[in-house]
Amino acid sequence: MTEQLRPAPAGLLDELSPLLARVSTPVQYVGGEINAQTRAWEDAQVHWVLMYPDTYGVGQPNQGLAILYEVINELGWASAERSFSVWPDLEELMRAHGLPQFTLESHRPVRAYDVLGISLSTELGYTNLLNALDLAGIPIHSAERTMDDPIVLIGGHCAFNPEPIADFVDVVVLGDGEEAVIELSRIVREWRLAGCPGGRDQVLETLAATGMFYVPRFYAVEYGPDGAIARISPTRRGVPTTVGRWVLTDLDEWPYPKAPIVPLAETIHERYSAEIFRGCTRGCRFCQAGMITRPVRERSLATIGAMVDAGLRATGLEEVGLLSLSSADHTEINEITHQLADRYEGGNVSLSIPSTRVDAFNVDLARELSRGGRRSGLTIAPEAGSERMRAVINKNVSEDDLMSTVTAAFSQGWRSVKMYFMCGLPTETDEDMLAIARLAHRVVETGREITGRRDISCTISIGGFVPKAHTPFQWAEQADPELIDHRIGVLREAVRADKGFSRAITIRWSDGEPGQVEGLLARGDRRVGRVIEAVWLDGGRFDGWREHFDYQRWVDCAIIELEPLGVDMAWYTTRPRAEHEVLPWDHLDSGLDRTWLWQEYLAGCAAQQIADCRWDDCKDCGVCPRFGVDIEMGPSGTTLLPLAPLPPRRKKTGASAA
Repeated sequence: MTEQLRPAPAGLLDELSPLLARVSTPVQYVGGEINAQTRAWEDAQVHWVLMYPDTYGVGQPNQGLAILYEVINELGWASAERSFSVWPDLEELMRAHGLPQFTLESHRPVRAYDVLGISLSTELGYTNLLNALDLAGIPIHSAERTMDDPIVLIGGHCAFNPEPIADFVDVVVLGDGEEAVIELSRIVREWRLAGCPGGRDQVLETLAATGMFYVPRFYAVEYGPDGAIARISPTRRGVPTTVGRWVLTDLDEWPYPKAPIVPLAETIHERYSAEIFRGCTRGCRFCQAGMITRPVRERSLATIGAMVDAGLRATGLEEVGLLSLSSADHTEINEITHQLADRYEGGNVSLSIPSTRVDAFNVDLARELSRGGRRSGLTIAPEAGSERMRAVINKNVSEDDLMSTVTAAFSQGWRSVKMYFMCGLPTETDEDMLAIARLAHRVVETGREITGRRDISCTISIGGFVPKAHTPFQWAEQADPELIDHRIGVLREAVRADKGFSRAITIRWSDGEPGQVEGLLARGDRRVGRVIEAVWLDGGRFDGWREHFDYQRWVDCAIIELEPLGVDMAWYTTRPRAEHEVLPWDHLDSGLDRTWLWQEYLAGCAAQQIADCRWDDCKDCGVCPRFGVDIEMGPSGTTLLPLAPLPPRRKKTGASAA
């Protein structure tokens, strides 16, 4: 057989440029950013497009995209470019002029590439996924694609229940992507160099046979008379009954991103982000991210220091984000922040961490995070207002823990606190919502006492709870939109009634309707794909944006598409599941023991808590023996290098400083 590599496609920039003068924020489509990588087409044997199905401003800072971009481009024989969803104004012009979805680096048609890898972190991006495929000229249904189409692959949190979009994707990757993209690239390269024997089916069968790539086309779903799934089984010889999850170990060997792209257009985050550890074992029963990323794997101080040093030098950025699901839980977080603050003191470099657990923040950490001179509001995530509800979700924090945290922050100069909560949790009552108002009152009162000032503020951010796959609450009923809106109304009224504090407390909330659609997609099966396609055909785009979301459109399409099948939106959302019901994702192995998840669900309903296995006995969740991994945590015994402070940097201006 002779090698079959894709010919170089022509770029579209000359045709695209006149259109950009007619759209909002055209800079997001031009490319050419600092650290963007381009390679001659003939120098790569496997060509990737990495896409985030939202705008450039949302997708460009995505950490997973930045990591995989560098991993693929470092292979030498493979290349990766990026693509993002285009706003409706440009989409309309592109369709009118016959221009397809394009890459940002070379403005070539996405359809000309070997692999289109799409990162899905929210279910409300599914209509954007379909729109991007159609705009690219790629058939939206996997079964209709030919050798002229790329392999459409998805990863991210939504990959752990991809069944609602199973008909639209070719391959699904569960878990960490670094080794997965290398292995997939190798398999595609060998297949193309061999002359593409057996066509698309052959390369997909090779991927599926590894047991580490899920190919939905090779699995059949049968339904029982009650509408529930009877069984999910492979349809081809050599395809395994379950698909495993990729788990990256020894993160020090993977210090990415090394030189992330500096955006030209405004983005939601403009900082160098260093992931200081991956995974979480706190065991919050609502948290899919924590459950599907077990176990905890920490980076050493030396690696974190080297990553930050290289990242700042390569970008000119002036903020360092220390990322993880709970950054203050790193065993050496005080050493990390202290030594980074020492090194960059006086250099216009500030440190930040994402929303943190209320029992992991202390005075020393507060002091180090504020030494850069820039202090944003403190963001913490109690998730529930009452002690009982925090026991239900296994938050393992008390009100005293919360007050210790805000006391530490206020004593170090913070003036504002933002707190995240959920409503509609299992066993929740109106009284639990009133507890949130009382908690906010006490936070403001504590801040005023400590600082002697009246300009203390507290923001309550609240959204409806959505049960997710691979969590203990995957069996729970979801609260309907009316109940969510009622509970938020109870909270708002309580805050307004507190005249001494109402002006200091701001409430931000999401209505119950978007959460209901998210719930439909989060726990749906393949039948829900009909609803997604119908919504998209009816004009659905950017459903994660309030101004574009149309709840009635989703309701109407669900009625049309689901009722003939004997199910409806409520069947997927507000209906509790029985213990032994076959769930749409049961054949996708996150490593979590199903019996353990069910026991945790019962424990939650009984408001019983369990401790974190990092500092307590193993809780038998199943992940470590299933994948042959273990918790990797310090102390590492290393230091951040070099320790000598850097000379102050002159503050940069212009695009290069981002």
